[in-house]
Amino acid sequence: MATVLKHAWARLLLTPCRISVGSRRGIRGLRRKPLRVLPSVAQVQEQQRIVPSKVKTPYIPKAPRKERQPEPEHEEAELRYERAGPNEKRLRNLVTLAKSRAFREKHGKILLEGRRLIMDALEAGAVPQTIFFSLMENLKTLPAAKLKRATLVKVKYNEIKMWSDVITPQGLIGIFAMPHQSKMSYPEVPQEHALPLTLICDNIRDPGNLGTILRSAAGAGCCSVLLVKGCVDAWEPKVLRAGMGAHFRIPIVSNLEWDLVPNYLPTESRVHVAESRQEGPPGEAEGASAPQAARRGSTRKSQLTPSKGSQEEEEEEERQSLQVQPYYKPWMMDASVAIVVGGETHGVSPEAKQLAQRSGGKQLAIPVVPGVESLNSAMAAGVLLFEAKRQLLVPEGGASRLEFKQ
Repeated sequence: MATVLKHAWARLLLTPCRISVGSRRGIRGLRRKPLRVLPSVAQVQEQQRIVPSKVKTPYIPKAPRKERQPEPEHEEAELRYERAGPNEKRLRNLVTLAKSRAFREKHGKILLEGRRLIMDALEAGAVPQTIFFSLMENLKTLPAAKLKRATLVKVKYNEIKMWSDVITPQGLIGIFAMPHQSKMSYPEVPQEHALPLTLICDNIRDPGNLGTILRSAAGAGCCSVLLVKGCVDAWEPKVLRAGMGAHFRIPIVSNLEWDLVPNYLPTESRVHVAESRQEGPPGEAEGASAPQAARRGSTRKSQLTPSKGSQEEEEEEERQSLQVQPYYKPWMMDASVAIVVGGETHGVSPEAKQLAQRSGGKQLAIPVVPGVESLNSAMAAGVLLFEAKRQLLVPEGGASRLEFKQ
């Protein structure tokens, strides 16, 4: 039996294998690829290791390193403001501050309205306390560095219009501490435009006239302006508007007594008083003096009424009278001069004439057409100021000292 099985297996092994072409299984068997042995992880890491090259790379110079520029500092500080609530009480105080001189002097505050006036005040060194504005564009026009200590309040334009004294306000109102002339930094007047003259205002009670006088004084280059008691307040809103920024271009001393006026004048100043008088006969105004005019007036009066004064009183009156001189005759030869301009109703006061008498001054007459009572006080001040400028620039009988630069 074993022999039979052995021969059968031998026959099967020696018989060649035949694969049918039509068998799919046989075709897939021929297409199979041999097995691929994957390398180990250590072999892969060894193959990926980079060996540095022995060839030197060419030298490429590096670009110079740019220094880091410091960030520019903000020129203007950030503006922080608060919004006004309904029925803002601070706005109500504006009316009192604008109309009450006693309130301004008691609390030491003034009211400025409009961008130009506020800018002039800030440049001169005035201290802002509260700024009311309606638009941020209006506030940004002001130097933020000078508004750090001020309280900024944004309000509606209709509310500003309600409390403003102007018909069409700009939407910008400021409350400032009342300036003092010794603490302000006024713009320096060039030497060729400076006028060594001090203007004294006596009983100027109209706000428009005083503001115009201050504007003319600043334009002429005066040293200072003195306001004697009886004048309107220089910080009244109407005076500020008429002055057009003159308050912050020239020193102004207010509310002075006549006894203290000489303390604010340069030494050896000659004081003249202004007068608007009717034109008399030819040659009368130039050669006539106040005593002569007083004698003529007393003579005419004595023809109508009996004389009541004694001869001693007339002599004393003549000694205290001032010589009348036309304004266009030389009077600007002194080193320092002061002019007193009076109000339209009462003119210059007796104290002003006494001060002029003590300093050796004169009464400068501005002739007007007969029938006209007098000139406007602001106009009279402007005539005398620029006549002084003319006499300083062009002395009588001589050439011009200075030339204007165009």
